[in-house]
Amino acid sequence: MDLVDSRQVVAERHVVSFDRLAPFYRGMEFVLAGGKMQRRRCAFLDEVKESQTALLVGEGPGRFLIPLLRANPRVQATCLESSEGMTGECRAALAQGGYSGADVDFVTMDARRWVPPTGRYDLIATHFFLDCFPAEELRRVTQMLAAAGTPGGRWLISDFRLPPKGLSRLRARALLALMYGFFRAVTALPARRLEPPDQYLEANGFRLAKRQLSDAGFLHSDLWIRSG
Repeated sequence: MDLVDSRQVVAERHVVSFDRLAPFYRGMEFVLAGGKMQRRRCAFLDEVKESQTALLVGEGPGRFLIPLLRANPRVQATCLESSEGMTGECRAALAQGGYSGADVDFVTMDARRWVPPTGRYDLIATHFFLDCFPAEELRRVTQMLAAAGTPGGRWLISDFRLPPKGLSRLRARALLALMYGFFRAVTALPARRLEPPDQYLEANGFRLAKRQLSDAGFLHSDLWIRSG
């Protein structure tokens, strides 16, 4: 068995599915986090509202897509999402918001198996998505997504974060343990702990331009820019 085949077996062994959560995801997020996560998604929206081609990965029910289209109705967006249920929720949100005719392409596929068009997107957005992968898978997924980006392109990330010390770190550890336990049980999430993606973005030519922290450092929003 060659390396490519072995990776495919690993990916198929851990099929992640958020279908069971799709109808309830918006409500769950509101109950557990209020508007905190949505504010993190949209923290740097003004920085990317002139984007022409956007790749939204793990977009879920359209929580970032709708604000992006509101800010830039002309953007050509691709939503890569492994869950058919989440894709259905996203389509419904588009129709409800009056964006059913927007230029949006849906790709329903596990990101670990997708082969992206090279150098196509000037915006990549991974909101609360990269935390789904253990270190080696995170490295490969980041490399794959980076290949789809343009020189000078932007990458938006919002996610959880482990503060460096103090009570906020202890609180974050406890919350992350609960979250990973729940999502591993319900969705077959492959990750067991949070792996920061910074080193992998830097290895693919991106530099951190801006970062915002909130909720005692437990949540962050990043704007990364690719050299070139």
